Amino acid sequence: MSCWPAPTRPYVLLSCATSIDGYIDDASDERLLLSNEDDLDRVDAVRASCDAILVGAGTVRRDDPRLLVRSPQRRAERVASGRPASPAKVTLTARGDLDPTARFFTAGDPARLVYCATGALEKTQERIGRLATVIDAGEPVDPGWLVTDLAARGVRRLMVEGGGTMHAQFLTAGLADELHLVVAPFFVGDGRAPRFVGEGRFPWHPGHRARLAEARQIGDVVLLRYALSDRFPDADASGSSTLAAPGAC
Repeated sequence: MSCWPAPTRPYVLLSCATSIDGYIDDASDERLLLSNEDDLDRVDAVRASCDAILVGAGTVRRDDPRLLVRSPQRRAERVASGRPASPAKVTLTARGDLDPTARFFTAGDPARLVYCATGALEKTQERIGRLATVIDAGEPVDPGWLVTDLAARGVRRLMVEGGGTMHAQFLTAGLADELHLVVAPFFVGDGRAPRFVGEGRFPWHPGHRARLAEARQIGDVVLLRYALSDRFPDADASGSSTLAAPGAC
């Protein structure tokens, strides 16, 4: 955990990979691979730096992610520093339709937190109450309340890995401090497929542009790293920054 003074909410980092035309998946039943091994290792390092990783219930159902730190060295370093081998896993659900056999619940042994709407509380507790801490998050679930509750539980750095609905909720609510957007070198071109975010009123628009803090080529993908709040560690009064050259580490 970080040694910062306890904030009212964690530092929130959003992470997403898209096609050139902004899709995060295709419309098939198979998961679309948008990243490459070098970038996946970068994502693993970001995961290892966080206290919790959040995904929506739709992502748990569709992608069945493990949400664990992959690198043995990074896991060992976390344990040596007094932290669990992997960050806590967090999801939120409006209906409680979560499969207790999903890898969110069965892979690894980090803490698991499930925030659910009040109307789904009983159903959620019956389905996965023995596998995770189930928390009544009101009706509807409010991401602002959720991150405040996470801060009270000791989470200082939160990574939001999707899907598009989660990213949109955090962005439109002004709860994001940093965005890692990876662009894969191909198009999906299918309107049935999910996009990075849908419609919404976002704090960043033509009159208030997000600051690009870094652009980095990682093999055949490009990482765009945006500073979205004054909590971003490189932010200065002028808003200027130095972009990394292609291929820089």
